[in-house]
Amino acid sequence: MDSIQALILGLVQGLTEYLPVSSSGHLEIGKVILGEGAEAGGLTFDIIVHVATVLSTLVILNKEIAWLFKGIFKPLAPADGNLSLYRRLNDEQRYTLNILISMIPVGVVGLCFKDKIEALYADNILPVVGCCLLVTAALLAMTHFYKAQEKETISPLHAFIIGIAQAVAVLPGLSRSGSTIGTGLLLGNNRQSLAQFSFLMVIPPILGEALLDFKHIVSPSAEYLAEHGIEQPIETMPLIVGFIAAFISGCIACKWMIALVKRCKLIYFAIYCAIAGSVALYFSL
Repeated sequence: MDSIQALILGLVQGLTEYLPVSSSGHLEIGKVILGEGAEAGGLTFDIIVHVATVLSTLVILNKEIAWLFKGIFKPLAPADGNLSLYRRLNDEQRYTLNILISMIPVGVVGLCFKDKIEALYADNILPVVGCCLLVTAALLAMTHFYKAQEKETISPLHAFIIGIAQAVAVLPGLSRSGSTIGTGLLLGNNRQSLAQFSFLMVIPPILGEALLDFKHIVSPSAEYLAEHGIEQPIETMPLIVGFIAAFISGCIACKWMIALVKRCKLIYFAIYCAIAGSVALYFSL
């Protein structure tokens, strides 16, 4: 992979991580379009650009994150009467608890089934991307035509269901933001709070995955290179270029997506995903 390919793929990752069009699916499509050289680096490059978009989330939502950290260390409300433990929590502690609850499904899938799932489509990924993009399109279209009464706060049950949607979105072509925001809207959650929750809930899983794979990034073994079909480790400069491109474009896309969710504009992404999925299936024939 050269720096130009890394720049293009970094921009693709940053822009599509937050837009409901599947960043993983577009990365795979981008690698096919850019040719064989773009495949070099594989998982290492993917992790680097994913971490870059997580950092863009920290920058754009820094006030919300600071609000959470300030609140989680406050003492619980007094145990008056039959007040449950959950009701004794303040808003920040409840929000943090919901994020932790949403992490359970993706944690189980990531630790127990990730390698098995990836092995199912390792040799022929484009048809999977195409089908999953069509599923994303259908989900986004449903949110346009089905209008549930909006709830101001996300409940622990809804957080868990949204977490299941995130876990299913490990498949390339299933948009993580599209799955979580779409599921949350169908459950009747507030659009603005849902977009913010969707972007915050992905931070721990991505950082956790990056931490687990950090040793492969620093010093990849021969077994790791063979497993991922990489003849040699990716050079440092493409990683830096991809990281910067993903970070800057991620900052732009994060702010844009929050505004789009408020304005109920997801139907346009449903149309786009339907077209992109059809194109991917056509070229996979």
